[in-house]
Amino acid sequence: MLESWVRTVVLQPECVDIIELQVSVRDLQAGIGCCLTVRPIIAEIRVIFMKSRTLPAFAVSQRGFTLIEIMVVVVILGILAALIAPNVISRIDDAQVVKVQQDIRAMESALKLYRLDNFRYPDTEEGLAALVTPPQDPNARWPAGGYLDRLPKDPWDQDYIYLHPGNQGDFDIYTLGRDGQQGGDGIDSDMGNWSLQ
Repeated sequence: MLESWVRTVVLQPECVDIIELQVSVRDLQAGIGCCLTVRPIIAEIRVIFMKSRTLPAFAVSQRGFTLIEIMVVVVILGILAALIAPNVISRIDDAQVVKVQQDIRAMESALKLYRLDNFRYPDTEEGLAALVTPPQDPNARWPAGGYLDRLPKDPWDQDYIYLHPGNQGDFDIYTLGRDGQQGGDGIDSDMGNWSLQ
């Protein structure tokens, strides 16, 4: 009986039930010869299953996550997001302020070079475009490539405002902030060359 069962397992591994694969103590006590033949046969059965890559139901362990495990992970991710998000958002605002400061410093330097070459700052009508486009006057000095490669925009994709003469100094370069309106607080406030640190 054991040999016919073994032939079924070897030839058709998908037909095996859990109950059939459990060799009872009574079958093993049938004799030493039976015990000696069962071990190599079981090893051969395992090799056949591994080659066919189809394991019977008893050999496949449950590999899913329970609902509670998934809920715990979601709660942990929510807590992390609640703690980290405010820090990241404030860093974005800080980065935007730093970009404004760097842009204004670069334009200030370019305006000072323009003044050295032309003995004056561009007026409000000429604006900051005078730093990137060559003048129409053939007597004006103009360096190859201009004073700036391109005119920067503020972090909110608006043009910087230029005034000459300025309200705060010889010239004013400023942005109206995130809200695009005069005044405001924090990231919405006006930022200009008079407020650089």
